[in-house]
Amino acid sequence: MSTPRTVLVIGGGAAGNAAAILLRRAGIAVDLIEAKDDWNATAGSGITLQGNALRVLRELGVWNRVEKSGYGFDAVGITAPDGTVLHVAEDLRTGGDDLPATVGMRRPRLQRILGDAVRESGADVRLGVRATSLDQYGDGVAVRFSDGTESRYDLVVAADGLGSTTRAAIGIADAPEPTGMAIWRIEVPRPAGVTRTDLAYGGPAYIAGYCPTGESTLYAYVVEAHRDRSSIPAGSYADEMRALAQHYGGHWPEITAHITDPSRVNYTWFDRMLVEGSWHRGRVVLVGDAAHCCPPTLAQGAAMSLEDAWLLARMLSATDTWDDALLQGYYERRVSRVRPVVEASVQIGRWQLDGVRDADVPGLMGRTMNMLRELP
Repeated sequence: MSTPRTVLVIGGGAAGNAAAILLRRAGIAVDLIEAKDDWNATAGSGITLQGNALRVLRELGVWNRVEKSGYGFDAVGITAPDGTVLHVAEDLRTGGDDLPATVGMRRPRLQRILGDAVRESGADVRLGVRATSLDQYGDGVAVRFSDGTESRYDLVVAADGLGSTTRAAIGIADAPEPTGMAIWRIEVPRPAGVTRTDLAYGGPAYIAGYCPTGESTLYAYVVEAHRDRSSIPAGSYADEMRALAQHYGGHWPEITAHITDPSRVNYTWFDRMLVEGSWHRGRVVLVGDAAHCCPPTLAQGAAMSLEDAWLLARMLSATDTWDDALLQGYYERRVSRVRPVVEASVQIGRWQLDGVRDADVPGLMGRTMNMLRELP
């Protein structure tokens, strides 16, 4: 019996978890390390998963759990700041007609579902562990870990996120750049009348929106120009978000009444990055936010990460030849899909920053999402 190929996955977010599950399914031995002791199972508020993300989650075997834990819907509303509904559009079912257009869910719940699936796959998981050095030797990588151990692998999948230390360690200098916007997020009780995402453009914030994440929960957010984080004390986060949200009508007064605990409010800048040329160096390859990130104006961040993992695992499991040509082919297939998503996400934000009132936001969204109907 031949010895199975070995892969180290660095990072246990959406991309890393998906890669681990799919590679194990192909009979490849997988170690997954995650720097956070809790596997990031408590961080975050809500997440919007569109059809192309749901398609990959179904491939991972977790769709039934996601469906039961989240809130599915098929439309998006555009409102005036006072809450008047201006337009309701049917969302494209980018994952196919047998999946909802969108599912909103609590981000920690999604992380726990994926973590459970990783463990069920038989991957060896080590939490609170980092890779401290990567030494490449022809057709493999020797890795030293922060717990004092070391191992050799046929491939390292770097899924360690936006601030990837692996990306820098293999000589890729690209780094995320701020777009000029920032977002305030919170999870609150869902008003009974909220059954889809509604977005208000304009008012004191550039964008105010919400997404139902369950029968009793909702994820609300407001977007403004970014500010120096050090100028905003953490204890004032609820006050800052409430000051923006209180100017919006419709369901917002009920939502705003629950923005009281600063520890439950998250503040994050919008960033943009797309590594060009290739996403690998030797036997170390980037996936997910380590390779690309975009503002959440299209809600495609997690979807792009999941698609990366799906395609890479499929390509690795289809051949015994893991070489530069294969990894460059992975990059070329992914970058042609990721680039228009990043560019469209940034453009929508730029129109808001520049105050372009006649911008074709629905048209750009529709064209980009229509592209995502095809398999990655």
